[in-house]
Amino acid sequence: MKFRPKTPPEAIPFQRGRRPARADVGRKPPAIAWISPAVWGALAAEGTDAHRVASGPEMWLERFGHDLLLSYQTEPARDAALAGLDRHCVDYAYRPQRIFGKFLPQHASERSAPALLRGDAGGSLETEIGEAGARYGLDFAGGYSAGLFIDQRANRARLRVLKPKRLLNTFAYTCSFSVVAALGGAETVSVDLSRRSLARGEGNFQRNGLDPKAGHRFIADDVLAVLPRLARRGEKFDAIVLDPPTFSRNAAGAAFQVQRDFDRLVALALEVAAPGAKILLSVNHSAMRVADLELAARSALKMAGLGGRFNSSAPLADFPPGQGAKTVWLELK
Repeated sequence: MKFRPKTPPEAIPFQRGRRPARADVGRKPPAIAWISPAVWGALAAEGTDAHRVASGPEMWLERFGHDLLLSYQTEPARDAALAGLDRHCVDYAYRPQRIFGKFLPQHASERSAPALLRGDAGGSLETEIGEAGARYGLDFAGGYSAGLFIDQRANRARLRVLKPKRLLNTFAYTCSFSVVAALGGAETVSVDLSRRSLARGEGNFQRNGLDPKAGHRFIADDVLAVLPRLARRGEKFDAIVLDPPTFSRNAAGAAFQVQRDFDRLVALALEVAAPGAKILLSVNHSAMRVADLELAARSALKMAGLGGRFNSSAPLADFPPGQGAKTVWLELK
């Protein structure tokens, strides 16, 4: 698939108006944990070139193929990562073509697309990466997120093993879970508010030799409105992905807030779950824990008169404990 060249943002050392607080000036840079060359090599051997590279209290660094994305809260954290990067890249036998920086604001309204810190300013901002042999498109000019949440890698791997017959992927974004299920022969339904994200998802199907129109549906609508419609039609799924954002607002202006609405989301998903269905429960809200996900599921199961058990997600070798999305799998009886 050909990538459409785009004019990249100006290469800048930090984002305008995002200088650190005065207390940051002169402060000792935070300690950074880099993954080992052995972990890097193991990921490469399985066909994965999108993963975490380094983690610190105020930053993290991710690899996306030939590019790196540095997310940071303060300039000292950003500069400390850049200072150690060349030495570690020698250990990895890796030379990045570009390094993008993404400032992590306190308020979602201040989010912006990554800015180029190092590398060729004339290249396309669209690229492609691999994960366990699957291919996904990225766009560094496409918004705050480039197109793939790498902390869900273990859950995508679990879905490969489960090989569901019918997958419901809610808040699907660019449909990576749908791609994995489809590669295993599943029919898929992907739901997201953003038509643009779903269009990128269809592109991911095509990257993997899949026809997005052959047994697959892409629904640009509010998940909380779609689930009751699917239930009324009697549709059932043996795998369901519930990975909602912290906050979103639909076309009518109604807000979804994960802390308030997650219980309702699980209850609605149970209405379209087939007996024995596997349901991924996942959030990336700092105030919520895995225990909160299980509590919401237990409440929904009790109201529906159903039983189930929970299975933990496998840890990721490139992520420090406690970082990344909080996830657990619910298996219905």
